[in-house]
Amino acid sequence: MTSLRTKALSLVALLALGLVGCTPVIDDGSDPAPSSATQPATGSAEPADRSAPAEPAAPAEPAAAGTALDQLAGIPIKGRAPKTGYDREQFGPAWADTDHNGCDTRNDILARDLVDIVYKDGTQECVVASGTFLDPYTGTTIAFVRGNTTSTAVQIDHVVALSDAWQKGAQQLSAEERRQFANDPLNLMAADGPANGAKSDGDAATWLPANKAFRCEYVARQTAVKAEYRLWMTQAEHDAIAAVLSGCPDEPVPARDGSVPAAVAAAAGAGQPAEAAQPAPAVEPAPAAPAAEPAPAAPAGTVYANCTAVKAAGVAPIRPGDAGWDPKFDGDGDGVGCTS
Repeated sequence: MTSLRTKALSLVALLALGLVGCTPVIDDGSDPAPSSATQPATGSAEPADRSAPAEPAAPAEPAAAGTALDQLAGIPIKGRAPKTGYDREQFGPAWADTDHNGCDTRNDILARDLVDIVYKDGTQECVVASGTFLDPYTGTTIAFVRGNTTSTAVQIDHVVALSDAWQKGAQQLSAEERRQFANDPLNLMAADGPANGAKSDGDAATWLPANKAFRCEYVARQTAVKAEYRLWMTQAEHDAIAAVLSGCPDEPVPARDGSVPAAVAAAAGAGQPAEAAQPAPAVEPAPAAPAAEPAPAAPAGTVYANCTAVKAAGVAPIRPGDAGWDPKFDGDGDGVGCTS
């Protein structure tokens, strides 16, 4: 009995000391760590009573593939490079026959963009003598007649001006690529002469067609040309184009042959406003480097013997109204003399 009682007392003592299947509890003032039964497993959902963070705002819908907006998103944005070294001859002779059809580029574009065309006799339907032009820049109809004093009514515009291209990447193109650029139908359009003169070598941040019906097509074409030749845009130019295209987000990338959609040309000729006509974006402040360096003005009464003298004076190319102008400088009747 004594032995059994002793054993029982010993067992009670052991249990009191927590030595059988238990851990002593030591109160040191700290919070106990949660047991594995109450600690949430890694990666498990938050407790139901905890508020979930607010959902992020839905991102803007990306531009549809194949649209001008989609293409615009891929154009690099950089500052304008210096105009140093620019010369029209950097882009090859004016109006070359790059497609080898026997006709120069100027007449190819006139034949593409005019209607009711009459060709000059003996030119194998190359030289456009007359025609009717539905100008998309102004929305007016122009009766074109070839001649030293009349051809300037319809000029051929580089949609992306050569000087603008030079300052935005064309310096890195090969001579042949620049020649193709200057004669690419995608980058050429017949245009009202005064409107083309007012545009000069401006980009979309400084000039847009007066005919609002054509602005979407116009900036889409500029975007396509810059994408084709790996050129960049300034921030102001990019923003101006994006502002126009925001009103016509489904504007497609222009046809590779550069043709003007018939419906647009017809609307331009009739002077009809486009359904999605857009106001011109605000003109951004001029960049630090000027977009163009005007030729020095020649004094009234100046006479040049030939194009060599015009170039030596630093006033080439020369146009009607410039001091020293003579129709003999404009052999192809395009309103621009001494270009080659």
